[in-house]
Amino acid sequence: MISVVILTKNEVSDIEGAIRSVAFSDDVHVFDSISTDGTQAMAASLGTHVHERAFDNYAAQRNASMLAPAFRHEWLLILDADERPTPALASEMLNAVAAADADVDAFRLRRHDYLWNTWLKHAQITPYYTRLIRRGRARYVREVNEVLEVDGLILELEAPLNHYPFSKGVSHWVAKHNTYSTMEAQLVASGAAVQQSSLRTALFHKDRAVRRAAQKALFFRLPLRPVLKWCYMMFVRGAVLDGYAGLTYATLQSVYEYLIVLKTRELREGKRA
Repeated sequence: MISVVILTKNEVSDIEGAIRSVAFSDDVHVFDSISTDGTQAMAASLGTHVHERAFDNYAAQRNASMLAPAFRHEWLLILDADERPTPALASEMLNAVAAADADVDAFRLRRHDYLWNTWLKHAQITPYYTRLIRRGRARYVREVNEVLEVDGLILELEAPLNHYPFSKGVSHWVAKHNTYSTMEAQLVASGAAVQQSSLRTALFHKDRAVRRAAQKALFFRLPLRPVLKWCYMMFVRGAVLDGYAGLTYATLQSVYEYLIVLKTRELREGKRA
């Protein structure tokens, strides 16, 4: 009833757990960005269909993953290798797609991010992610921190999708976000990241993803963003309640924001030179 696609790039340490977590599906695909660590062989040995495509950007890779494989089912669950649907979520998803009206084209899943076995209940900024879609009715936009646009109605499910972004260690997280910060800085410097900075949209738009995009565009216009982000995460979101893991995560996110600030300045000054 639900096909699954797992996007990978050198995920040999995580792929087995990801595949075993979707045992409810009889149609599991791995869409790989030419891994060099044996991810493809590991995935194939576990009975999945493996596809390869050279990576160009995040949105294009995700869009290709929804189109290239020959899926068996109308509904598609899109996962990263460090994400694990809980048994409760698997059951909820199967029931949801069986009962979905024709105008429902996607479901948002409530993701739980973990650091050192601690659920970042308060530190996590964005809890909902659209990952379960009716095939052919959605597409990704934005090259980094990509957003999924859906044609029809999006409903929300309650059971958690567990996410382990630090499964390969802090160094891996930092390296990945160094790349992300470069791409974000390029969008900010070009003006593309702040085009939809409407306060009305950020506060009142009915679609959660559209509100989030407008909020982010407004945020990119603020001074002292790294400090504001740390204070917001710690004392407004309540990351302090997540203990040392919450403090660590808020600090890492603020450093990430500072890298975007520095790289944006570097790009803008380079253009003026």
